[in-house]
Amino acid sequence: MTELRNVEADLARFRRRVLVAALVVLVAFGLVVARLVVLQVARHSDLAEQAESNSTALVPIVPTRGLIEDRNGIVLANNYSAYTLEITPSKAGPLEQTIDELSRVVEITPRDRRRFRKLLDDSKSFESLPIRTRLSDAEVARFAAQRYRFPGVEVRARLFRTYPFGALASHAIGYVGRINAAEKERIEDSDDAANYRGTDYIGKLGIEQSYEKQLHGTTGVQEVEISASGRAVRQLASIPAIPGDTIKLSIDIRLQKLVEDLFGDRRGALVALDPRTGEVLAFVSKPDFDPNMFVDGIDTEDWTALNDSPDKPLLDRALRGTYPPGSTFKPFMAMAALQTGTRTPQQTIADPGYYMFAGHKFRDDKPGGHGIVDMHKAIVESCDTYFYGVAHDLGVDRIHDQIAPYGLGQLTGIDIPGEVRGLLPSTAWKRAAYRGRPQQKWFPGDTISLGIGQGYNHFTMLQMAVGTAALVNNGLRMKPHIGMEVIGPNHQAEPAVRDAGVQIDALPANLAVVKNAMEGVTSLPDGTAFAPFRGAPYTSGGKTGTAQLVDIKANQKYNASKLNARLRDNALFTAFAPADHPQIVLAIVVENGGFGAESAAPIARRVFDYWLLHEYPSAQDILAVQKGEASAPIGQPRPVADVPWPPSPTPGGSADTPAPDPFLLPPPSQPATSKPIARKR
Repeated sequence: MTELRNVEADLARFRRRVLVAALVVLVAFGLVVARLVVLQVARHSDLAEQAESNSTALVPIVPTRGLIEDRNGIVLANNYSAYTLEITPSKAGPLEQTIDELSRVVEITPRDRRRFRKLLDDSKSFESLPIRTRLSDAEVARFAAQRYRFPGVEVRARLFRTYPFGALASHAIGYVGRINAAEKERIEDSDDAANYRGTDYIGKLGIEQSYEKQLHGTTGVQEVEISASGRAVRQLASIPAIPGDTIKLSIDIRLQKLVEDLFGDRRGALVALDPRTGEVLAFVSKPDFDPNMFVDGIDTEDWTALNDSPDKPLLDRALRGTYPPGSTFKPFMAMAALQTGTRTPQQTIADPGYYMFAGHKFRDDKPGGHGIVDMHKAIVESCDTYFYGVAHDLGVDRIHDQIAPYGLGQLTGIDIPGEVRGLLPSTAWKRAAYRGRPQQKWFPGDTISLGIGQGYNHFTMLQMAVGTAALVNNGLRMKPHIGMEVIGPNHQAEPAVRDAGVQIDALPANLAVVKNAMEGVTSLPDGTAFAPFRGAPYTSGGKTGTAQLVDIKANQKYNASKLNARLRDNALFTAFAPADHPQIVLAIVVENGGFGAESAAPIARRVFDYWLLHEYPSAQDILAVQKGEASAPIGQPRPVADVPWPPSPTPGGSADTPAPDPFLLPPPSQPATSKPIARKR
């Protein structure tokens, strides 16, 4: 009986265990079924989409960057395709060893190595960086045969930017370069992050930077099926990229080349405007640089050479170089005097050759003076004494308030980045600029110096061109712009800039007085720019200026031959033509060029001959202007079509691929910042 009871107890325990196990199994099975229901029914569509995405990848299609053309359709920035050998440092072996091994397969120069190291310093280890660009087909084939030896090294086909005319107009056009860490962070935080997937390059300067959005285009997407190993199997869908817009500039590249030829090796800047529209016809800063150097990434030696050069080729002198205006400031002083009633056109002074104030003698450039001088003669002959008195009677604040509307000492709003404000001084400015009370005080002697464009006055040539254009355009100041049209993929064109201009509160009669006097500068025998414009078949006007860069004591006489070449006078000239209905306005500075009439005005004469007569100077005439020989004859101008254009290879192309010949196209369409002393004409 005892054994029977033990067996029954064991069976009871066994049944309980079986029941518990069955319940556990049932619960587990129920959970599995419930999970399957959730996965197969409730989340079927969501999981199906995820499963599909596990086998597909979205590959960005980088758009072709838009072209940049001059006003006549000459291409100034283009694209070309080439093979690039690239290394991803995080996937490759020891870099130096990898590069040494690669150099036995394809040529890698010391410059390539320096450029790669600079890119490596500015990038992250997981980014693909070029060690060689523009590989030949033979080099690509050699590497492909030994690719297995180089993990993290790939050959890729890419589009590269090229500037067919090299340094010509480089400051205006700008350049593209690889996106750096700061730019990448800014893009990722913007609404354009998706549009820059796969993009390695971005505009860095000039038009390339300011019109980046239009030039970049819209990135496309390609959906591809990938294998478990990550290799693409087939294309599933594709949204094509939209190429960037073409930007047509207002610049005439032939005029640009003419001016740069006329400057030669001299430093300086020139801005040419259409006063009726604000279109920039030429935008010159000398010396310049070749933007092609930056496309692949500039190496350290080239960068150091550019950055440390005493000539500062990277400085955009037209946009960021500020200069004392010298006597080119006098027409604005005359307008201030007329508008405030401080002077009338007929009012005269007797000029003894100096102006006395508080026991100090402010000298005129002409010993013995100009005799009896009215406003017209003061501008034509550039009489300092007259404008010393005008400045004293006006006072610094009235000078500032009357001249600021012309854009001097103000940002013009031009459509390229980096513009500086310059300086049109006032008592409020000096109080804000200096900390000590003695330095904050404005002295009457400071005001007298302003009258002839010296002292604290510092302006860019862009501002001088805008201000002069407003003077001769009946007081209407137009916003300057280099971009003229934005042309979309379907060839539809839209104005790049829309501006109705700002009407300055100036009496037409006063504007006429100043404009007429400026005409006398180039047309009257006593005019300071009469010699360069003698015999011109059109009327013109202008104002010469010369700005000293060192102080000359009262008992000393200026002698350029005894000064370091970089301390000699700057030569300036502002001009317009034709006089009755101006179509072009210029502002020019030739650094250390001496008298404006000798170094700057001859450049203006050749520019006007080209723009108004479609004539190009002879090679001998260009050489004479480069040497500053103002008395050199004009020579026999040639039609534009007869001017030779030396061929130069397009970067990335063959030596047999010349740059386009702009002179064979139709003629152009018409529609330092110290406190220097400015002197002379």
